[in-house]
Amino acid sequence: MRSDLLIVVGSLQIGGTETHIAAIAPALQRLGWSIAVYSLGGTGPLRERLERENVRVIVPPVARRRSGFAGAAAALKLTTVAFHLLAQMLRMRPTVVHFFLPEAYLVGGLLAAVARLPVRVMSRRSLNVYSQNRHWVREIEIRLHRSMSAILGNSLSVVRELHDVEYVPADRLGLIYNGIDASLFYRPDARAAARAALALAPATVAMITVGNLIPYKGHADLIAALGKGAARLPADWRLFIVGRDDGIGPDLRRQAAAAGLSDRIVFLGERRDIGELLSASDIGLLCSHQEGFSNAVLEGMAAGLPMTVTDVGGNREAVVDNQCGLVVPAHDPDRLAQAIVTLAGDEGMRARFGAAGRARVLEQFSIEQCVAKYDRFYRAMRDGSGLASCPELRVRFDERTTA
Repeated sequence: MRSDLLIVVGSLQIGGTETHIAAIAPALQRLGWSIAVYSLGGTGPLRERLERENVRVIVPPVARRRSGFAGAAAALKLTTVAFHLLAQMLRMRPTVVHFFLPEAYLVGGLLAAVARLPVRVMSRRSLNVYSQNRHWVREIEIRLHRSMSAILGNSLSVVRELHDVEYVPADRLGLIYNGIDASLFYRPDARAAARAALALAPATVAMITVGNLIPYKGHADLIAALGKGAARLPADWRLFIVGRDDGIGPDLRRQAAAAGLSDRIVFLGERRDIGELLSASDIGLLCSHQEGFSNAVLEGMAAGLPMTVTDVGGNREAVVDNQCGLVVPAHDPDRLAQAIVTLAGDEGMRARFGAAGRARVLEQFSIEQCVAKYDRFYRAMRDGSGLASCPELRVRFDERTTA
């Protein structure tokens, strides 16, 4: 079966990039693209969502672990996956192949060159922190960049790093921000029921952070900040931590207990009812040490929440400081505590920031705008005109602004 567009991704587990693909692929298919999604990590919760929208999903006969490059068993699995992916590329001969996330790029980038696929695209979705202790990864990626027809980033910070540090020429770089369906997260009609389900009193100030429990997401900084600010917070508050536990959950619970906050901090795990949880909340938080461009931030803004975010990646590009929320330095629990205390104690500020954030998402970061940009980009790449015919995706590096 031939596909116009083959998307290669590391897994179909729930994560920002995977959710992004699950949103754009069906929309692009409705615009006439024939799409297949290849998941190196095998099946996952988002496979059903894609297939329900008639997007073809392909998985290898063995699944790669989410982390691992080392070991004989891992190498054997990687070899099997690589041969399977190459066979799919040769069978489908897609016009465009698009790699999302490092593992998909490392495995698939060279295979696409071997298969002589005409248009090869890579998307970088975060700053390149992951290769700091694996210099060979950075070297391979820089070499692969030369064989890509185009490289996309999802924030100015990411695009600048690709240009300034990884030597990608400006004429092969583009910027497409994430987009979301704001209607999925703005649920004022569900607020009373959602708060009742969480046993929240009317006066309780509810805070929420959505992100898998991974060290770089900064949950430890958030708990430390709440410990520092507890005496200045309203008498009744709760923090809901939503996301899959990737190994640090027990440590975070111990930290909360040591700070005397076990009755204030609720670990909800991985949830599918994010819209309802956001509607029950009063403040959104993202305390990461690194980001590309966070869907969780956009979702909180779409729900009308004032956001407190760390100044990493594209967070400042989404949240206008002192307009949609508060932007604080990463790794700084004191400044984070100050921001949380400020928002928690000022209901009027929360309302102003929340309304401004929702308006910003509707104007700048809708899923319709995002899909339209992908559609124009893919058509330009397929037709041979390339990024030169997509000025809205180009970045002017002299002025550091979007064109």
